[in-house]
Amino acid sequence: MLCWFLGVFGIHRFYVGKTGSAIAMLLTLGGFGIWVIVDWIIILCGDFKDKEGRVIKRK
Repeated sequence: MLCWFLGVFGIHRFYVGKTGSAIAMLLTLGGFGIWVIVDWIIILCGDFKDKEGRVIKRK
């Protein structure tokens, strides 16, 4: 949900601990929207990982 509503600000990446890429997304508004779309697809496929490499899954 964070990626869907606040993806251009990189909030979903701050949440999982990926601070560096989150700041880059914040400064570029999600890579001008492209990075957000890619992250959204990765999340829907179930392969989005946190800072330590653990896959984020629904409960």
